Amino acid sequence: MRRPATVFALAAMVAAAPLSAKVADTSANGFVTQNVAEVAATPLETWLALIKPGDWWNDAHTWSGDAANMTLTPQAGGCFCERVPGEDREDGFSLDGSAGHMSVIQAYPLKNLRMRGGLGPLQGEPATGVLTVTLEEINGGTRIRWEYVVGGYMRYDVETIAKAVDGVMSQQLAGLRDHLGALEGEASEPEPVEDPEEEPSIETQIDALQGAE
Repeated sequence: MRRPATVFALAAMVAAAPLSAKVADTSANGFVTQNVAEVAATPLETWLALIKPGDWWNDAHTWSGDAANMTLTPQAGGCFCERVPGEDREDGFSLDGSAGHMSVIQAYPLKNLRMRGGLGPLQGEPATGVLTVTLEEINGGTRIRWEYVVGGYMRYDVETIAKAVDGVMSQQLAGLRDHLGALEGEASEPEPVEDPEEEPSIETQIDALQGAE
C-alpha cells in the first residue's frame, strides 16, 4: 500500500497546474486554495465527469493506489469514498477496507457541489475543510472553480501544508480538465511550479509527523 501523506507532499511539488491555481489566504489556523480551469464540455458533460472521480483522479493520491476504486454520490449525505481491496494472502482469505475522503453537504446538478472533509494527510488531523466546486457555462464550454477552505488545529506549518494542498488540488483539477478536454484559447497561463529541491521541508515535516504517530 502507498504512503498517501508522503506522496501527497511530493507530488504537490511537481503537479501540473491547471488554468489558475493559488493559495488565496492563510492564517494561524487555516488556509484557502483556489483553482480554476476551462473545459471544452457542456455543464452537463462536466457534471457527469465530476461525479465519476475514478475516471480522472490521480492514482498517487489514493489509499488503494487505484483511482478506479473511488466513488462519489452527489446528494446531501453522500460519500466521496474509496474501496481498498484486501491484500492477497496465502490462505486466499482477505478483507476489503475503505476510506471516506469527504461527505457531500450540497449538490445542485450542473451548478455546484460542496463537500466537507480533510483530504490527504489532513484526514488524520482535527482540522477539516470545505470544498466548493462551481460550474459556469461560458462560450465554448464550462469554467470550473474549486475553492478549498481549511480550518482547525493541525500539526503542520500552515504555509507549508497550504502549498502542498494547493499543488494536489491543482493536479486533480488538471486531471478533470484533461479528461474533458481543455478549452482552446485559454487566456491565463499556469502558475509556475516550484522545484522540489527548493523546499525539502514539506516531505521532512510530514515524515516527522508520521514517525511521531
